[in-house]
Amino acid sequence: MDHSRVPVLEALQEFRRRGDVVYGPPGHKQGRGADPRVVDILGPDVFRSDVLSLNGLDDRRQSQGVLEQAQELMADAVGADHAFFSTCGSSLSVKTAMLAVAGPGEKLLLSRNAHKSVIAAVIINGVEPVWVHPKFDGERHMAHPPEADDVRDRLREHPDAKGMLLITPTDWGTCADVRAVADVCHAADVPLIVDEAWGAHLPFHPGLPVWGMNAGADLVLTSVHKMGGAIEQSSVFHLQGDRISPVVLKQREDLLGTTSASSLVYATLDGWRRQMVEQGHDLLDAALHRAERVRARLRELPGLRVMGGEIIDEGLAAEFDPLKIVVDVRGLGISGMQATEWLRTNCHIDMGGSDTCRISASITHSDDELTEKLLVESVRSLVERADGIERRPAVHLPEPRALELEQAVLPRDAFFGPAEQVPAERAVGRIAAEMLSPYPPGVPVVAPGEVITAEIVDYLRSGIAHGFLVPDAADSSLDTFRVVARP
Repeated sequence: MDHSRVPVLEALQEFRRRGDVVYGPPGHKQGRGADPRVVDILGPDVFRSDVLSLNGLDDRRQSQGVLEQAQELMADAVGADHAFFSTCGSSLSVKTAMLAVAGPGEKLLLSRNAHKSVIAAVIINGVEPVWVHPKFDGERHMAHPPEADDVRDRLREHPDAKGMLLITPTDWGTCADVRAVADVCHAADVPLIVDEAWGAHLPFHPGLPVWGMNAGADLVLTSVHKMGGAIEQSSVFHLQGDRISPVVLKQREDLLGTTSASSLVYATLDGWRRQMVEQGHDLLDAALHRAERVRARLRELPGLRVMGGEIIDEGLAAEFDPLKIVVDVRGLGISGMQATEWLRTNCHIDMGGSDTCRISASITHSDDELTEKLLVESVRSLVERADGIERRPAVHLPEPRALELEQAVLPRDAFFGPAEQVPAERAVGRIAAEMLSPYPPGVPVVAPGEVITAEIVDYLRSGIAHGFLVPDAADSSLDTFRVVARP
């Protein structure tokens, strides 16, 4: 296929050339009615490029096939049979993917270290989750993807499960053995969905972890805005084989997706695909070398523990994305959240992720010598001044097994059923009626339907005292918990 073509961008360019005047949405009419004060900040081209797909980029019957051509080029670029653009981010894409495999009341294997959007999908879709617990790293207090044997065991216990959803890479860059998990799923004649939100770049360089399509996954979701070059909310479904019908997937997406898709998202997805096909190897090669230089320089600084390939040698993950710079800062006497706040306030850099133990930065094809130097120098300043950072109450990290809570009620039933708010000390032993997801990274510590334990209450409340944000809690202070009402 001709990857110099960018059908969406070409259609947008032609729309501008024609000078069409639109008598329908968007109401700003390509910027004519936009507040000049807004245009001053966003620029006029944002509004000029905000065009409906129907009667804008294409005609009412979509006879020019603008979007279809762009999706075919994307599929060809990454070795998929089909690709579908999504303009609502992978949070919506994962809900769609799950609905394409399992319907209400049916079972689906799920990695328990999933983002809250996966738990939300369980609630909305009404599937019965069969949790596959991750491999916990007690020393680092980190969850790595589950192994193929874990998936095999759960499929044997639940032979009626309709498939498996695997999250890889994790927020911290550790990766599953996707090929082995796919083989296990296919031996049971069920599909494997891979939530590869952090892996949009993986198809374009051999020095990166294996791309899910190449490892036999049936459906792979990517968030191109995370490690790629498209704007926020840019997501793509990649599909191969016949275990999941493209017609069913498209219908499920139509059920959940917006009817007012953003041309800005479509255009940047289209342009990013062309860039990666034409220049991706060289751009990512430079990024990989840059990341190794950053990692090496940070390893020279006292009080830091920089994660890398040793995670594979220790048998904790099958692969590691070297573009993730993951730094444990506990040796400085502070938390990752404190480190992130200090770096933003004092160095004006925003880290990609943080938690109780660590900070992370994503190096992409967009970085250059300036951003490389700024990151290293900023973290060096943090190390030099860490003694002056105010100490906060310690977070009481639970033992890994304490995070494997009993699922007593289906998440959907617990979330939508009768509930009550009880004081934290009376929540122990009760069934949660809410998600509790310290953010970032947004992985629920408690999902609806799980039994709340004393260790979890202690962990979350000590986290609040330290500075956790738990945005999905009914009571953000966690003085009270929302639990299933007793009869």
